[in-house]
Amino acid sequence: MTTVLLALHYQNEVVHERGNIRVGVSAAGGSRASVVAKAAELLAGARAAQIPVVSARIAFRPDHADVIQNCRIFRDVVANKAMAEGSWGADFYEGLGPAPGEHVVKHTRVNAFYGSPLEEVLRVLGATRLIVAGIATNSVVETTVRHAADIGYEVAVVADACSSGRPELHEASLASMAYVADVLTVADLVARAWTFGNAVGRARE
Repeated sequence: MTTVLLALHYQNEVVHERGNIRVGVSAAGGSRASVVAKAAELLAGARAAQIPVVSARIAFRPDHADVIQNCRIFRDVVANKAMAEGSWGADFYEGLGPAPGEHVVKHTRVNAFYGSPLEEVLRVLGATRLIVAGIATNSVVETTVRHAADIGYEVAVVADACSSGRPELHEASLASMAYVADVLTVADLVARAWTFGNAVGRARE
């Protein structure tokens, strides 16, 4: 069984304090520094354990002509001129981007699988189990996790490497995803030697 880490939207627009999308990190307290530190720890740990990392990014044409504005989240993207391809905002946050040679997938909807080559990339990597983290918990993370579970992947969500603009949304989303994924922390994964779900049960037999 092959495990792959899927890192979602660690981009300036949603992570950096000057980003135009404010739904992913709370402005209060030290949540930004904490999630950045945990995401960096997660990425470094996965690479050290030789777990393939796939980074997913969202980006649109500079004129946003490719945005279907059927709901608020996409209307806000256009109104804020956010995530334009080639812009600082669409770039990965320093220290949370892909390493040389790693796969990067671009998409234009909430779910990272929809209309993107993500499933094909995971097939090339031989993935059967996914570790998922990113921003925002109640947006790209949850929609992608649910899709992954529906198409047969075993999934773990790394709670402390995810965040939402409002803590209660983060917690509610994690509680909801617990029905289709293991909800763990970076420390949990390290303690379990990067195993989860059925693999933990087999390891204990």
